[in-house]
Amino acid sequence: MHAFRTHTCADLTRDDVGETVRLSGWVHRVRDHGGVLFIDLRDHYGITQVLCDPDSPVFAEVEKVRSEWCVRIDGVVKARAAELVNPKIPTGEIEVYIRDIEVLGASKELPLIVFGDQEYPEETRLRYRYLDLRREAMQKNMTLRSDVVAAMRRRMWDKGFREYQTPIITASSPEGARDFLVPSRLHPGKFYALPQAPQQFKQLLMVSGFDKYFQIAPCFRDEDPRADRSPTDFYQLDMEMSFVEQQDVFDTIQPVMTGVFEEFGGGRKVDEVWPQISYKDSALWYGTDKPDLRNPIKMEVVSEHFAGSGFAIFAKLLEQDGTEIRAIPAPGGGSRKFCDRMNAFAQKEGLPGMGYIFWRDGENGVEAAGPLAKNIGPERTEAIRTQLGLGKGDAAFFLGGKPSSFERVAGLARNVIGEELNLTDKERFAFAWIVDFPMYERDEETGAVDFSHNPFSMPQGGRGALDGDPLEVLGYQYDLACNGYELISGAIRNHKPEIMFKAFELAGYGEDEVRKRFGGMVNAFQYGAPPHGGCAVGIDRVVMLLADETNIREVILFPMNQRAEDLMMDAPSEPTNEQLRELRLRVLPPEE
Repeated sequence: MHAFRTHTCADLTRDDVGETVRLSGWVHRVRDHGGVLFIDLRDHYGITQVLCDPDSPVFAEVEKVRSEWCVRIDGVVKARAAELVNPKIPTGEIEVYIRDIEVLGASKELPLIVFGDQEYPEETRLRYRYLDLRREAMQKNMTLRSDVVAAMRRRMWDKGFREYQTPIITASSPEGARDFLVPSRLHPGKFYALPQAPQQFKQLLMVSGFDKYFQIAPCFRDEDPRADRSPTDFYQLDMEMSFVEQQDVFDTIQPVMTGVFEEFGGGRKVDEVWPQISYKDSALWYGTDKPDLRNPIKMEVVSEHFAGSGFAIFAKLLEQDGTEIRAIPAPGGGSRKFCDRMNAFAQKEGLPGMGYIFWRDGENGVEAAGPLAKNIGPERTEAIRTQLGLGKGDAAFFLGGKPSSFERVAGLARNVIGEELNLTDKERFAFAWIVDFPMYERDEETGAVDFSHNPFSMPQGGRGALDGDPLEVLGYQYDLACNGYELISGAIRNHKPEIMFKAFELAGYGEDEVRKRFGGMVNAFQYGAPPHGGCAVGIDRVVMLLADETNIREVILFPMNQRAEDLMMDAPSEPTNEQLRELRLRVLPPEE
């Protein structure tokens, strides 16, 4: 007999009745039923009920075991009485009578309980992550993650891609976040960097003639943490293709993503049609570049109905350049109570509030109500209702000013309205490509122009597009949004040195600096670089959506906390003096 087990805790069925078996696992819980001890024995695969009565030669030893002790038991499989069958588990028709037991690993008093659904502070869960991971929900999440990665790999191979590994220690490269720097012992005073993404290397692979590349790639960025973003490292499905246009990339990755979401989405509908929405329209309609299309609400510009109206706040706003009034339709939201609640939401988010109109029964049919309706009059309110396609029992909310001042809150308000009015379809994965990103943006404080997205993207229109206003230049850049999250970011790359130099020049980087910072890639592009493009899929976010979680730390094995600390391994930690001397480094004391 095997030293530890003949079966897992999910294997035994009625067909095994009468067999002598050996199981190993953790004591999930212990129940004492009139002197008979019942133990739910758990391993990675499932649970088997084992029991011990006073006639067992090891009854005294079994009495000593406690929750989360790791034990090995030998016993005889017996059928459960019909009324005691547990149909919820695969082993529910049998139980194992213990004849021998060995404690493989006793447990101290637990800082968190594995059995049940008790809530614990995140700090406790991360400090004792090895216990937290024993919980059923966490086992399912991590198994799901592993299966999703395997499915992505399989689908990429099926599409003719091969996986290649790129360096983990490399040179610093601006990817929109801070680098993690690694000091060099052999070259004192110089530093490597952990890659924010394999961006340059995968482009170099295209120059090297490999045509189709993918990698399940670790990426490292020193970022501020959020619920949907790790502060240190994350994994992505990274891919690149030669001799392609933007649509080719879409057509390649869409069936991969569709297949993964259909396989692991728990029966939720996966949209077949993925609309392509310009960045400009996405901001206008949804207030964000990662819209949740499960919510059907589309915002609209209604400035004409307020220009010169009796509502002085909006009328005066519209006299200023670059301002507009947007409406958020709210089908079914036509009550003063709901409107007041949404107005309070806007105030909580830092705006003065949101104007609103709601429509109800009146003497002459549908009647507009609310303070704003009284100010602008029935003709204008009726024009707004007609434009928005609203009717009795509906409402609309209004925000005004420069879009940059209210767009974020408008997008959040749209989400809240969709949730509260049950307009958002929770049983669906809704995808949209966001395209036509502006390549440049102007810093409002300094007035300087800089890249707004990926600096390595090809401008739409090529070299000629860079001779006009930089803020009008669009790039072949794209993101994939799903249910309000960005899952993919990518671009058709700028593979021509003369276009690259001009693109960086507009952002304030001279040719010498570009050669210094991206010398490897610039040099390579001088030796017959093919047109190429690709994208990267955020694996952590994909699994988060599939697992129906809202915090990315629920789908990462050993995540940092919100202060970028590993409480379990005590990282970051202070280096020893010997380490610092070897690296010829001196640490400055923290600023008071």
